[in-house]
Amino acid sequence: MRTSLRTVRGARSALALLAAGALALSAAGCSDDDGKPSAAPGSSDLIPNTVRLPKLGGQKLKVTAVWTGAEQKGFTKVLDEFARRTGAQVAFVPSGDDMSAFVGSKVAGGDPPDVAMLQQPGVLKEFARKGWLKPLGAEATAELEKNFTKGWQDLGSYEGKRYGVYFKVSNKSLLWYNTKVFDGAGAKEPRTWPEFLRTAQLISDFGIPPVSVAGADGWTLTDWFENVYLSQAGQEKYDRLARHEIPWTDPSVTDALTALGQLFGGKGLVADGNTGAIQTQFPTSVTQTFSGGENAKAGMVFEGDFAAANILGARAEIGKDAKVFPFPAVGPKPPVVTGGDVGVALKDSRAAQALLTFLASPDAAGVWAKEGGFLSANKNLDQAAYPNDVLRSIARALVSAGDDFRFDMSDQAPASFGGKPGQGEWKHLQDFLKNPGDVAGTQRKLESDAAKAFKS
Repeated sequence: MRTSLRTVRGARSALALLAAGALALSAAGCSDDDGKPSAAPGSSDLIPNTVRLPKLGGQKLKVTAVWTGAEQKGFTKVLDEFARRTGAQVAFVPSGDDMSAFVGSKVAGGDPPDVAMLQQPGVLKEFARKGWLKPLGAEATAELEKNFTKGWQDLGSYEGKRYGVYFKVSNKSLLWYNTKVFDGAGAKEPRTWPEFLRTAQLISDFGIPPVSVAGADGWTLTDWFENVYLSQAGQEKYDRLARHEIPWTDPSVTDALTALGQLFGGKGLVADGNTGAIQTQFPTSVTQTFSGGENAKAGMVFEGDFAAANILGARAEIGKDAKVFPFPAVGPKPPVVTGGDVGVALKDSRAAQALLTFLASPDAAGVWAKEGGFLSANKNLDQAAYPNDVLRSIARALVSAGDDFRFDMSDQAPASFGGKPGQGEWKHLQDFLKNPGDVAGTQRKLESDAAKAFKS
C-alpha cells in the first residue's frame, strides 16, 4: 500500500492474510429530493457534508479491497457514512493479497464487484486495457478535478480516460523510531545514508537490534529499494527503470542494491537476523518496534504513514513514544516515494459512480482521517481531521508537494513482476534479503522476469 505514501502502495497497506466473507452495511439514506447534500443522522459533526449524492435506497453495492484489521475498520466507516447518506446497501469483501487474481476470477465468473480499490497503476491499466473498467461519470470527474492535482488524476487514467480516484495514499519515505531506544542509545535522527548506518550501529551497540524489516511481505522490500534507487539515481532513471527502458542489470541498480546490502548485510543491524526478517510480516515489524519501550525488539521500522495504525495497536503514543524522520538521502537529495489505493468501477451502475464521487470528496477522506492510519492527497481536506500533529505534518508535506513526487515503482509494473507474492520483484528481493551479497545474481533474475512481464 506501495503504499500504502508506495502506502502505502498503496498504495499498498498493512497487508494481512487472505480473508473470506463479507461485512454488510446498510442504513437509511438522507439527501434532499434534488440531490443536494443534507445532514446524515448519526454522522459526526467533524465530517463535512459538501458533495451531492443521489438517493440509492434498495440498491446493493459490493466493494473489494485488500484491507483487513484496522484498515478494514477505517474503510468500513467510510462505507457506512456513504450508506447513511444514500440508503445503499454496501457489502465489503476482502480480496486477499492478490487483487488482480481475485478480480480476474470474479470477472470470469460473471460477477465482478461494483467497485475495487486497486493498489497498482499497472493493474488499473491492465484492467482498463481488458475492458473491465468503467470510466468515471461526470459527477465523479468533477469532484476529482476539484480536489486533486493533475498528477493524481493522471495516475488514475488510461489512454486519456479517467477511471480511478486515489482515495488512500501514502508517503512511503519514512522511518519511524522508538524514542526510548533512541534516547537510551544517544541516537539522533539521521539525514544521510552514512549517518543512518552509523545510527543503526550505535543502537546495535546499545543492545537493541536497530532495524525491523518486514521480509515476509515482499512489497516492503520493493519500497526499500525504490527509496534508495530514487535518491541515488534520480528521477529520470527512476522513470526509465519503472517503464523498463533500462535493464535491471544497469549499473544504477548495482549501486542501489549495494547500498541496501550495507544494511541487510550489516552484522546485527536487522532484527531477528535475515532469516527471522524473512518470516516477519509488516504489522509485526511495526508492533515489535514499539512494544516494550526501551526493551523493544527493534529501534526503527521503515514504511509509510499507514504504519501509524499499527503503532497505535502497540499502545504507543505517536509524537511521544513514536516519532518519524524522512528516508535519509542516499544520493544528492532525499527521496519522495508515494503509493496509494485507487477506486475503480467494474460495473456501470449509478451506485458505483456515486461511491466514486463520494471517495473523491473531502467528506469521505475526513471520515477515515480522524481514525488515524490514513493519508489523503485531497487538497481540500481540512487537515484538522487528522488525529495528531505527526500525521498533520506528513499530510501537509504531501499536499504541498503538488505533483513533485514519484509513485511506487513496483506498483507501476505489470502485476506479474511488481505485485504478486512469490514471484518477480517480491521474490527476488526476499532472496536478496537472505543473501545480500549476491547483487549480480539478483539483478539477472530481476531482469529476466521484468523482460517477460513487460512483453506480455
